[in-house]
Order: sequence, then C-alpha cells, then structure tokens
Amino acid sequence: MTAPHPPVYQEHYTRTPFQLFSGAGWKRLVAFRADESGVTLGGAALRYHRFLAVVPWRDIEAVVVWATQKPTEKPVQHIGLKLRPGVPALPGPNRKLTPQFAAGFAPHLEYEVVRNSRRIVLWKVDQARLTAALQAFAPQVQLRVHPVHRERPGQGGGLAPGSGASIFDIMP
Repeated sequence: MTAPHPPVYQEHYTRTPFQLFSGAGWKRLVAFRADESGVTLGGAALRYHRFLAVVPWRDIEAVVVWATQKPTEKPVQHIGLKLRPGVPALPGPNRKLTPQFAAGFAPHLEYEVVRNSRRIVLWKVDQARLTAALQAFAPQVQLRVHPVHRERPGQGGGLAPGSGASIFDIMP
C-alpha cells in the first residue's frame, strides 16, 4: 500500500500577473519545501533568487508556524526557522529587522525566528503534510505551531522609520 502523499512537502506561490513584471516569468515559484536535503524558503517575488534560502536539516532546530493579528485585520501567518547555534542568518526580507522591532511585532518569539521567517501569502501550510515530511526526513527537528498573537491598539507591527524594513520586503 502506498502513502496518499509522498513525504516531500512543497508549496508554490499562486501565480499572478505581477510575477511577469517582476522578471520571475510565469514559472511556479517554490514558497516552501521540505525534502531529504532540508528546507527551502522561497523569496519574495521582486527578489526571489536573492532571498531564496536552502537550509540543510543539520542546521535546523525547529520549523515555526506563527501569526500576528492587528485589532481590525485578519491574521497574517508566517513560517520560520530556528537555527542551531553558530549557523549564519538566512538571506530574506527580514534580514535588516532590529531585535527591538521584532520584539514589538512578535514578542512571543525569539528574534532569530522572526528574522528567518517568510510571510505566508499566496499559499497555505498543510500542517499534516509538513508534520509527515519532518517525521520522514528530520525527526529531530521540532514543529512549533503558535496560536495567533493579537496585537493591542498601538502595539508594534508597523514599518517604523529606522526599523530596517521596507514595504517591498514584505511583499510576496
């Protein structure tokens, strides 16, 4: 009897016309992949190849799924990696976030996880398939799924001057 899904877990960004104008063409861009070699975090459409990160399992302590929610908006989901000590930070849209800004945005998480995260936009996480991939390829790596962190009015989360972030960094 064969398994209903292979253990490789891969999600693609939904194609959009914006993708054509960004220089990425019409191909399916990988948003997230977990396979025998490790985890692939796709980059934002405007900077896909620059922000693409491929991380071997030996460098990963945990895969973290988390979300934040402003009082009047829908939750914004993220997926990130907790890396082992000594592993360099990943390229990505959050590479310039300061620890202070990250703490205002996601006080329930370690700075490193926020920095090594991708916003889940134009794709969704299938938690059952992700769990199966982790069990098959890296049983020593934890899967942490946090409840939605609801921001209070006036609490972090905006792009503040000097935060190191830009609107282009959070776009898919």
